[in-house]
Amino acid sequence: MPKRERNKFVKRGQILELTIEDYAFGGKGIARIRSEEGVFVVFVPNTIPGQTVKAQVKKSTKNYAECNLIDVLQNSEDEISVPYQDIPGAPYIQLPIELQHRYKKESTLSLFKRIGKVPNIDELFDELVTSPNVFHYRNKMEYGFSAIGYDRINKTDIDIFTLGFKRRGVWWMGDNLEKDSGLFDTLVEDNISTIRKYCEATGLSPWHGPKRVGFFRYFVVRKSYKTDQLLFNLVTTSYDLPKFDLNDFSKLLQGIFKERFAGFLHSVNDETGDRTLATSGTSQLISGEDKIVEELLGLNFEISMKSFFQTNPKSAEKLYSKVIDYALENKEAIDNTIVMDLFCGTGTIGQILASRSTNAKIIGVDIVASAIKDAIKNAKRNHINGLKFYTADVGKFLYEHPEYKNKIRTIILDPSRAGIAPKTLKKIIAINAERIVYVSCNPATQARDTVEMMNHGYEIKKISLVDQFPHTSHIETVVLFEKI
Repeated sequence: MPKRERNKFVKRGQILELTIEDYAFGGKGIARIRSEEGVFVVFVPNTIPGQTVKAQVKKSTKNYAECNLIDVLQNSEDEISVPYQDIPGAPYIQLPIELQHRYKKESTLSLFKRIGKVPNIDELFDELVTSPNVFHYRNKMEYGFSAIGYDRINKTDIDIFTLGFKRRGVWWMGDNLEKDSGLFDTLVEDNISTIRKYCEATGLSPWHGPKRVGFFRYFVVRKSYKTDQLLFNLVTTSYDLPKFDLNDFSKLLQGIFKERFAGFLHSVNDETGDRTLATSGTSQLISGEDKIVEELLGLNFEISMKSFFQTNPKSAEKLYSKVIDYALENKEAIDNTIVMDLFCGTGTIGQILASRSTNAKIIGVDIVASAIKDAIKNAKRNHINGLKFYTADVGKFLYEHPEYKNKIRTIILDPSRAGIAPKTLKKIIAINAERIVYVSCNPATQARDTVEMMNHGYEIKKISLVDQFPHTSHIETVVLFEKI
């Protein structure tokens, strides 16, 4: 067997100093190493053109290398100062939002040209929908405890009690959050250090990733933009739990957040994996309520700590409005017909569609039982009829219900980041719907699916981008397909 040819430029594990020249989809900055033997491309996530960075090679092939970002040595001339603490969840917070939008639009449309084989995608582009809140837009945040922290002055690890976020690319090292990050609630984040000091004073240890031991694991907060209330969850191991006063911790939270305090839960996670909630763990309400209420486009939704709900609800309203606009563009294809809402989650799109159509029957399908349970509850809460929800794998559901073939005029798709499994996509195409509105949080998999759909007689009529997550590389796409 011949040896795999290695590149002559970099090796795995090597530390490089690079200048970022271009931007690729998914937040990957592009650097180039030039020599007499040619030009070698290096990808560094969470970087932007104009930056000089230190990065470590994690993958090296004959044609390119992929790196982990270690540090930004010199900022880009495009960057501006902001009054927030830098965190891994907002790598582009110092880049003006207009430039963020430009990079997102150009890199996303290039995917549909390259992967989706749609050379005229620019002509089909409808609009880029911006987030109403550029800062403080998230309604949920998870803060992690760690026994290994980051020394920002000496830029090294240190044994210290931390509560905040993991350092980018380092799963075992925490970084204390000392002030507002610009993404979540200012009052919460300005008080994370107070909560950390309370926990540290108990003498109980934070989670030690490499050793997989410790008591404190996560502190999770959900926020309602409708009521401005906050729901808290402290996640610990069961070991040393008798030594911790949950009621006293609840009083601390109530003292800080006063009328904004909705409720406090405690969850036990004894698993060694890096998950917030254990699959077999327990959760109990210590004080207050275990749910908060959020509003989207006039509809109310009960949200528990485990509920799936859009992280940026104000932008989600714009996303759903765009989906409904595309679905109702040909209203005859909705009124008095059956509409399939596949991968429906908590059924938000289906409920909005049912409230705006005449006698339409909406069939929602999702494999997550808790999401369907919430969908049924929310439909009753909003007094919306004409919806039927099924807990099932989408592909299996379509296989078991062949009666819908040639009977559905409109399908709405909103799959997870992994996209639609090829076999499932074939079953969806076989329904032979006139129109498909495809929502995606991963345009790369959507572009891949576009090829299959075009091979079976569908064409893109229009595409919009929705910026749900400012200061990150993420973008949502809404594409309207029609049968030729």
